[in-house]
Amino acid sequence: MTIPSAEGFLQASSCLPCTAEEERELVDALTREAEENVKDGDLRYLVSQSWWMEWQRYVGLVSCDENGTEQLPQATTRPGQIDNSKLVSAETISGNEEPELQRTLIDGKDYTLVPQQVWRKLFQWYKGGPEIPRKVIFDSPTHKAYIVDVYPLCLKLIDGREYSEQNIRISRKIVIWDYYQRSKSKKLTNLNETLEEAQINMDQEILLEMKLDESSSGFSSRSTNNELALIPLGPSTSSLSIAGGPTISNGFSSGIGSSFSQDNSFSPLLKDSADGYNSFSNGTKDDTHGLSGLHNLGNTCFMNSAIQSLVHTPPLVEYFLEDYTREINTENPLGLQGELAVAFGELLRKLWSSGRTSVAPRAFKAKLSRFAPQFSGYNQHDSQELLAFLLDGLHEDLNRVKKKPYIEAKDADGRPDDEFAEECWNNHKARNDSIIVDKFQGQYKSTLVCPVCNKISVTFDPFMYLSLPLPSTVTRMITVTVFSGTGDAFPMPFTVTVQKNGNCRDLTKALADVCCLKSSDALLLAEVYERRIYRYLTNPIEGLHNIKDEDILVAYRLPIGHEKHMRLEILHRRADRCAAEPQFNINRKLIGCPFVTCIPNDSTGKSDIYAAVSAVLAPFVRAKAHGPDVSAVKLNGNGPSLDGIVLTDNGATCEEGLSTSTGDDHAVDEHVPFQLSMTDEKGSVRNAIDADSNRGLGIVIRVLMDWSDREHEMYNIDYMDELPEVFKHGFLSKKTRQEAVNLFSCLDAFLKEEPLGPDDMWYCPGCKEHRQASKKLDLWRLPEILVVHLKRFSYSRYMKNKLDTFVNFPIHDLNMSKYVKQMSRGDRQPMYELYAVINHYGGLGGGHYSAYAKLVEEDNWYHFDDSHVSSVNEDAIRTSAAYVLFYRRVRGSCTVSNGVPVDIEMVDSLET
Repeated sequence: MTIPSAEGFLQASSCLPCTAEEERELVDALTREAEENVKDGDLRYLVSQSWWMEWQRYVGLVSCDENGTEQLPQATTRPGQIDNSKLVSAETISGNEEPELQRTLIDGKDYTLVPQQVWRKLFQWYKGGPEIPRKVIFDSPTHKAYIVDVYPLCLKLIDGREYSEQNIRISRKIVIWDYYQRSKSKKLTNLNETLEEAQINMDQEILLEMKLDESSSGFSSRSTNNELALIPLGPSTSSLSIAGGPTISNGFSSGIGSSFSQDNSFSPLLKDSADGYNSFSNGTKDDTHGLSGLHNLGNTCFMNSAIQSLVHTPPLVEYFLEDYTREINTENPLGLQGELAVAFGELLRKLWSSGRTSVAPRAFKAKLSRFAPQFSGYNQHDSQELLAFLLDGLHEDLNRVKKKPYIEAKDADGRPDDEFAEECWNNHKARNDSIIVDKFQGQYKSTLVCPVCNKISVTFDPFMYLSLPLPSTVTRMITVTVFSGTGDAFPMPFTVTVQKNGNCRDLTKALADVCCLKSSDALLLAEVYERRIYRYLTNPIEGLHNIKDEDILVAYRLPIGHEKHMRLEILHRRADRCAAEPQFNINRKLIGCPFVTCIPNDSTGKSDIYAAVSAVLAPFVRAKAHGPDVSAVKLNGNGPSLDGIVLTDNGATCEEGLSTSTGDDHAVDEHVPFQLSMTDEKGSVRNAIDADSNRGLGIVIRVLMDWSDREHEMYNIDYMDELPEVFKHGFLSKKTRQEAVNLFSCLDAFLKEEPLGPDDMWYCPGCKEHRQASKKLDLWRLPEILVVHLKRFSYSRYMKNKLDTFVNFPIHDLNMSKYVKQMSRGDRQPMYELYAVINHYGGLGGGHYSAYAKLVEEDNWYHFDDSHVSSVNEDAIRTSAAYVLFYRRVRGSCTVSNGVPVDIEMVDSLET
């Protein structure tokens, strides 16, 4: 009998060809082999990301974070067939041709790419489909960096006379023209030029023109040596249109390569036809300036919104409409040899020419993509990231400093801030001097303080924009239940707001404020887990990131100096009788929350411990309690007795000193209102309490209190069965986090002193170690153009999120005098006026960008939504989509005084 091999196995639902572990090892080996031997023309296959994640869970190929914690639970069931149906258009699945991809797919979110050998194995094991192969393309023959042509250019030949379509291979008898917007821009003759370098965009039109040396009377095709040649049979020329799909997209890249042109020279004047400027002109005269839209070349709304905001910045408009070429720096190795500045300048001139004709920023995007590969292709990007790169690139291209001098950085050495700040600014200007520095850059003061040695480090650094956090992104709410260690108050939960990167000292200070802590008291923080003290938070610089939302925190009010005394922990246990046992037993289940108090080091006898416990229990005494006096404990020198036979956890009898009488179920000391015994940190053992001294090896004495019906009748601690968690997710929390804030509260959060994150430790020159220092920023010098970035996107180890919180910002009279440290008496107040806004609609990984911009001369606002430009009322500018704000300093502001003008449209008042 012949046993078939795994290659021709049955369906996936039958006997498994391989175990999960074998599948994982085989796929891993095939992937490594394919990556090590990758070459131009190899195939990669698209696999649905959702199916790929199911398979990873099944084979145990789960991703781990930096702490080694699994982020995906391993699945126990085998995944079904490969389902790529969501990656392609529904109408193309059943056809004979290759399925057409959806145009908005994102690598790592919608699909993953696997080598051909891996796809064959997966298809053999699971079947399914459809099959979506894509070729590997190398950026450079010398560097092993490649991309996968996920979106290849699809060309169709359309005969303009009959509108017939066919796929073609072009021979040398055809002249190919860039026919963008039905205008001959240039011949496509460089066969080594990529489509992006040739500026061939999504839905591009191409003109195929027959050579004049051919003549006949019609159009046909013939096959010659398996090549398709186009033979002109009729008129000397024939206009043929090619409709294309998306251009090459970097679906996957093994590295980042930059493609610089061989010729770095540039022309100060680019042809208008390169951006198709005159294509839609209707021939009528229009004196309107600055109202031209920008074509969306394929997910380029992020770029269009940033461009519109910059081209409506008055100083830049004035600068680029004049002769700016004299300041272009072609020698700066950090710049782009002036090409980016020229491309931006010419685009600005087109947008400010008369008329409202939309412009296609093809030449600008080609320059941008060449020098910033992260913005190549047609995926969505962050508009603020593009803005930051563009401003920095323009600065380097227009830097007036041809040779940057070497300047050694110096410390303040006790000098006044004014002197040191001026020196730092002059040093910065000696190396960086451009229109961007003149108009967009300010200076802030950064102060770092070591939490251990209190070493202070002060630096003055330039900034191009302010990235303001939304208050809900930098703070968190923590609920802590505060207990009295002396029994003079009832336990009470308090919720405080602290910095996410804060430490235990910040939490203790916030709690002290809300619970009105006396100057003679101190708080001892502790984490409670399974009804016992899990750990004490005694390190004041321990980060709050170690505290999870589901944890339970308590704080004990103790006298100052309690660290010098013996700490007494009181654990609680339910004492229920199990009559089903042959002998009486006690179920040891901890209840409630531990109490903590302190006693003198030389007062650790039985009477001292009972007196301390009785004092802590005083607030819990029931009003109708009868029996012995619970406020003062009188001991007769004998240890406390328990009813019935008492066994330890291992079944042995208790140590001598505890009664084991079985005659009287209630044979307890009438003078002792409760029963105590010595125990360990888990409450798992019981030992007798010594009458004279009970000092152990450490600084903590732990006792266990048994709660029978008698104790419950005397004290009420039922509510402590469920202590509040640190943070309870729910409707209230969601509502709190999405409530409206104003721009001033964002500025306050940005400038507030906060500790550095655990991943951003500072090397203290005093301690010679990395410390989680506290950092404080102060605005020292403000620019003429103030760009404010609202940090709506938050990223964590486990999730990404966008905050749609409405931020109320002033349109007129933004007074920054409150936030500027360097202002002399008589200086004019730094008053700003809004002139542009970048908006983002939707969620992460997609969405849409648009811009509001103001024509300052007209004092009118307009909405720039790609090629569509419309008028908008000023009242509609404030929305929850505002992402980047552009302010310009207005002249003629009054001098500094006590009166601070505030935008009357602001809903929230300015908070100090």
